[in-house]
Amino acid sequence: MKKLSLIAFSALFALSSCGGGTETTETTSAETTSQETAAAPVEKEVSITINAGDDMKYDLPEITVKEGQIVKLTLNHTGKLAKEAMGHNWVLLAQGTIVSDFATKAMQAKDTDYIPAGAPEVLANTKLIGGGESVTIEFVAPAKGVYEFICTFPGHSGMMKGNFYVQ
Repeated sequence: MKKLSLIAFSALFALSSCGGGTETTETTSAETTSQETAAAPVEKEVSITINAGDDMKYDLPEITVKEGQIVKLTLNHTGKLAKEAMGHNWVLLAQGTIVSDFATKAMQAKDTDYIPAGAPEVLANTKLIGGGESVTIEFVAPAKGVYEFICTFPGHSGMMKGNFYVQ
């Protein structure tokens, strides 16, 4: 009986000293966050495709990017009408821009694709395109915040607009 008790005590001691055969590791939220960050680095470049047709709508009302990313944006005009009748562009506006005031000013800039020359409100823009055409631009995402984008072809900014979120 003493021998059996000694074996049981030894087995119990061995199991308790090594954690009973299972290991438990605690991870703090800070460790998890740093592990997730290390596992998913921020991409230096992001590609975005936005479509607009003869119905005067962008198919993306919201775009989200990271501050400092290189944004490669492609605008596709999926409609059939020529740019003189139903042209589209994509214009990213500085924060605080009053869209209606800028759109009024842009209507006067037909010779420059309805983008007023030297306008400080414009952070990035495509040229004006017609049905079946595409255009691609590259720019660096601005500081964190919410920006607006619009089409400046006369009468389009009321429907062709969206928010550009920079995280």
